[in-house]
Amino acid sequence: MISAILVFNNHGKPRLVRFYQRLAEEVQQQIIRETFHLVLKRDDHICNFLECGSLFGGPDYKLIYRHYATLYFVFCVDSSESELGILDLIQVFVETLDKCFENVCELDLIFHMDKVHYILQEVVIGGMVLETNMNEIVAQAEAQSKLEKTEGGLSAAPSRAVSAVKNINLPEIPRNINIGDINIKVPNLSQFV
Repeated sequence: MISAILVFNNHGKPRLVRFYQRLAEEVQQQIIRETFHLVLKRDDHICNFLECGSLFGGPDYKLIYRHYATLYFVFCVDSSESELGILDLIQVFVETLDKCFENVCELDLIFHMDKVHYILQEVVIGGMVLETNMNEIVAQAEAQSKLEKTEGGLSAAPSRAVSAVKNINLPEIPRNINIGDINIKVPNLSQFV
């Protein structure tokens, strides 16, 4: 099972963080720092797998990572996952991001965080690999983008909600509400419409 997915730049700034087990915020920050220092001090010609038992509290956890340009993609997995399978999954994730953003870069991860998280959820959900077919992932991401455009996107949501409330046809609002011994007088709100 995948315990965490971390993407950070060459300076250790996290650009994507997803933990699939509940950990305190301080512990997560410590894991991110230690993972970055472990991965950074390794040479590019060394194997992309390393043991990280002390980070996640068990001897059977491994870090599997790839370094692309200015970004490190790091997956922390338990012993039930195949190292080569996870390396391939990282490759699929990066190539999918590349297709969706046309030459993905660090700024895409910063400014399109919602889309990056959506793509990640198409690949991995709950620590389990869901989809590895790049074309299917890209098709789902494009369908989501189309849906957001037809609905006006997230930025238009508040104005749509206000207009929906204004257009509700309510019958005459009662002026007095009696609940047992409690009598509530409702003010006239027509002046605010």
